[in-house]
Amino acid sequence: MSAAERGLPAPETLFPVKFIIGSRQILSVPKHLRKVSFTLGDLSEGGVHPLPPLPDELDGYRILSAPIRSASQIEQAPRGFIRGGEQRYCRHFIDMAGSFDSYMNHFSAKTRSTLRRKQRKLERAAVDAGSAVSVREFRGPDEIAEFLEIALPLSRRTYQTRMLDAGLPEDAASRCEMMELAAQDNLRCFLLHFAGEPISYLCLPVSGDTVIYAFLGYDPEYARFSPGTVLQMHALESLFTEQRYRYFDFTEGDGPHKALFGNRSVAACSYFLLRASFGNWLLLAALDLFDASVARARMLLAKTGALAAVRRAIRRTGAEQT
Repeated sequence: MSAAERGLPAPETLFPVKFIIGSRQILSVPKHLRKVSFTLGDLSEGGVHPLPPLPDELDGYRILSAPIRSASQIEQAPRGFIRGGEQRYCRHFIDMAGSFDSYMNHFSAKTRSTLRRKQRKLERAAVDAGSAVSVREFRGPDEIAEFLEIALPLSRRTYQTRMLDAGLPEDAASRCEMMELAAQDNLRCFLLHFAGEPISYLCLPVSGDTVIYAFLGYDPEYARFSPGTVLQMHALESLFTEQRYRYFDFTEGDGPHKALFGNRSVAACSYFLLRASFGNWLLLAALDLFDASVARARMLLAKTGALAAVRRAIRRTGAEQT
């Protein structure tokens, strides 16, 4: 009997309310929520979706990447709901009109040099180990099955899985969805190998003419070689060569990787709408207070020049726990 047949929320409705510092998850409170996502097109047009009906067994809504320009229409929570945990950010994307070379030209000379240096650093390390660096692309169902066979053990070692619960999904429903996308030629996956061992993966579903940044991870032992950045460059060059896509969408949330590779952005926000109760009010109030405290601490560290060192320490701690 399925979860729905037993009157239970479906597993895909589980969206933890996370308390996060940098890349480290401090606390996670599970809630069964209905996801409402806005597309890149929605953001460009500034439109707002009417909220879909909410089944009685769900705790509320998880709103992802809503348009900032329409904030006045979503500022007040609907009757019977509490709004909180808002994050405002730039939703980065790549306008893929043109060639890979023209895309690279949007970077400054210094940034292009840095990207090339990271790639050469990894290649030199491979040569020193008596081997080489290689990238492989996976498309159809058979290749995607092979990709998962290789990438899932790697994903379990990544800080994306261990610290953010954002590794490659391993449930049967997600695997079935990936296979369906692959059968429709709407999935691109990449693996970066160092000395014959996989050290980074990238999984990219395709929707129409838009490539969606879904899952990126890397072995923390190789973090000093920036494998995620190296793999992203290889993947983008391959995607540009297809001349099929208009956009590469980094989806909700900000971050240095997205800001580096995106050549355009649009303002967006994500937040929770939970059913009105004292427990939910307390949870969202605690989350807002926590996030505000983290933001103030980040500003103080940035002013003193210590922010980069703290970020490295958090990443290093996560790597030591793998």
